[in-house]
Amino acid sequence: MCFLRALVGTARSARHAPRLAAAVVPDDAVLLDAPDERLSPALVAAALGDPEPAAKLLATTRDAGEWEDRDRYVTRLATFAYSRGDWLTRWLAAAPGDPDALLVTAQLAVRRAWESPARAERLRELAPLVREIAGQAPHDPVPWRLALDHARGAHAGHAVFESLWEQAVRRSPHHYGCHVAALKYLSAQWYGSHRAAFDFAEQAADDATPGSLVGALPIRAAYAGLRVAPGPDGAVPAARVDRAVLRALALSAEFPAGDPWPAEVRNLLAYVLVERARWPEAWEEFGRIGPYATSFPWGAARGSVREDPLLLFLAARDRARGELARRTPLHGTGPGRTGRGGPGGH
Repeated sequence: MCFLRALVGTARSARHAPRLAAAVVPDDAVLLDAPDERLSPALVAAALGDPEPAAKLLATTRDAGEWEDRDRYVTRLATFAYSRGDWLTRWLAAAPGDPDALLVTAQLAVRRAWESPARAERLRELAPLVREIAGQAPHDPVPWRLALDHARGAHAGHAVFESLWEQAVRRSPHHYGCHVAALKYLSAQWYGSHRAAFDFAEQAADDATPGSLVGALPIRAAYAGLRVAPGPDGAVPAARVDRAVLRALALSAEFPAGDPWPAEVRNLLAYVLVERARWPEAWEEFGRIGPYATSFPWGAARGSVREDPLLLFLAARDRARGELARRTPLHGTGPGRTGRGGPGGH
C-alpha cells in the first residue's frame, strides 16, 4: 500500500504541479528585501556616495509622523551602511547634529554590537548614545524601538524595559516595531516564556487598529515557539498557533496580492503554514507574497549556520507546491469537470 500511495502521489504531482506553478511569479522574478518606490532612489544615491535623498526621505517621515515607514527606512539604510558607509560618513560630516543621520548611525552601531562576541559589553558602551537620541525625540517612537532592542541585548531588567516601553507607546500606542521589540523581550528565548509572549501578542492584536500589522503579532509568537525548545511552561499549544494563523490570514487578506507593505508578515505566515503542513493555505499565501521575499524569517540562523534566505524561500514554495499537487486528486469534480461515470468518464 505504501508503494501504491507513492505511485499515485507521483502521478498527481506530475499532473498538477505545472498548473500550480503558473499561479505564482517565476523563481527568477522573486526579489529579496526589495525596497519600495520611496526608499529605492535613496539607496541608489547612497551607492553613489550621495546622502541627500536619504536625508530628505527621513526628514519627510519625521515631519509627517510616518513612523512605520520611518522605522523601516532607518533599518534598511543602516543595513546598507553596514557594508557601504561612505555616504553616511559624508552626511554626518555635513550635518553632525542631524537627528536622522544620528539615528541611522545609532542603528548601525547597535547592529554591529549585537554581532560582537562581547555583545552585552559593547551594547552597554552604546547606552549613552542610545539614551541621548531617544531623549531628543519628543514624538518619534523609532529611537525608543532602538532603545528597546538595545536594552534586550544589554540584559536590562524588567523595570528598565518597562520604563522604555512606556515612553515608546506614549509616542505611538500601536507602533509595530516597538511591539515586536517587546515581544522578543518576553519570549522564551530571552526573558519571558511562550505563554507570556502569546499573552502579550494576543492582547496587542485585540487592541490593534484596523489594518495594523500589530494584528499579526501572534504569528511572530507562533514562529518563535516553533523554532525553540519548549520553555518552562512547556511547548506552545497547537490551538494557540492555529488561532495566530487565523488572525494572520485575515490580516493578509485585507491587502492586495503582491503588496510590499505586508510582505514580512506574509513571509512569516507562509513559514508557519509550511511548518504546520497546511499546504493549501501555504500555497495561497505564497501567491499573495508575489515577488516580495524577505530575509526574515527565511534567513534566520539555524544553529551556527546562516543559509541563503532567497533559496530557502524558493525551496519552501516548491515544497508547498509539491505537497499540494501530491494531495490533489488526479481527476477533480469541480466546475467544468466530470467524475467517473459522467460524460467522458471511464
